Amino acid sequence: AKDRDPEWFKRAVFYEVLVRSFQDSNGDGVGDLKGLTAKLDYLQWLGVDCLWLPPFFKSPLRDGGYDVSDYTAVLPEFGDLADFVEFVDAAHQRGMR
Repeated sequence: AKDRDPEWFKRAVFYEVLVRSFQDSNGDGVGDLKGLTAKLDYLQWLGVDCLWLPPFFKSPLRDGGYDVSDYTAVLPEFGDLADFVEFVDAAHQRGMR
């Protein structure tokens, strides 16, 4: 099975998605997790196997989001934890990691 293959990453197509600039779902001018989720079919069509998301956790943003202040909360402009869970579930349904 794909999940049991420790070498899967050697054959996978990785795609880094900058959530902030990828797809805005609510018209505020900032990309968000719901926008990313809405475009998963397109990313699957491109042949993407694995999505790499730079930091999207709650942060004071003094270091591009790498200065995480709460690993259990999403930066509000990107959505919330439920949006992230929905994104992960939708990606997994498409065989993406």
